[in-house]
Amino acid sequence: MPSIRFTRRFSMAHRLLSDPASRCAVPHGHNEFVHVTLATEAAMDFGGSNYVASFETLKGRWHGFIDKAVDHAFQLNAADPMLDWFRQNEPHRLGRLMVFEGDPTTEAFAIALRRKLDAILIDDGSPFHCVELVLEETPTNAVIIGATLDPAEQAWGAGSWMDRPDLSINDLI
Repeated sequence: MPSIRFTRRFSMAHRLLSDPASRCAVPHGHNEFVHVTLATEAAMDFGGSNYVASFETLKGRWHGFIDKAVDHAFQLNAADPMLDWFRQNEPHRLGRLMVFEGDPTTEAFAIALRRKLDAILIDDGSPFHCVELVLEETPTNAVIIGATLDPAEQAWGAGSWMDRPDLSINDLI
């Protein structure tokens, strides 16, 4: 069975707190691409549909999550004082804040996206699983998450928004 790959483009903004001298300490944005590769051991329906699952079925919820929740979200560390500013001044925007335990680096974001995709695939009862997720922060920088997450990647923020098969991007609301 061939692997299936989907790509989605989105815009995002973030800032990092751990290195105050970094250019990334100032809020800024990126236009990013996320590529996911799915595979299955299920048999293809040769002579019938000639697939295991349609592209529409496989990518529908994932693309909806990227388009409706991730695109133009502002990624923040849960310890960022900007969260209190939003709570006090623009509480209607809390749903557009993607919140991480620690800095919202590209590495952390890629792991969060992978866990969200896994949750969606499981919730859909899909016979497919993710074998690779590539998050391109810029045309020259990307993070690649392989077929399995290590125990630390699975334990980080366990049970948070990234493990739910919904459109959530934080646990603020």
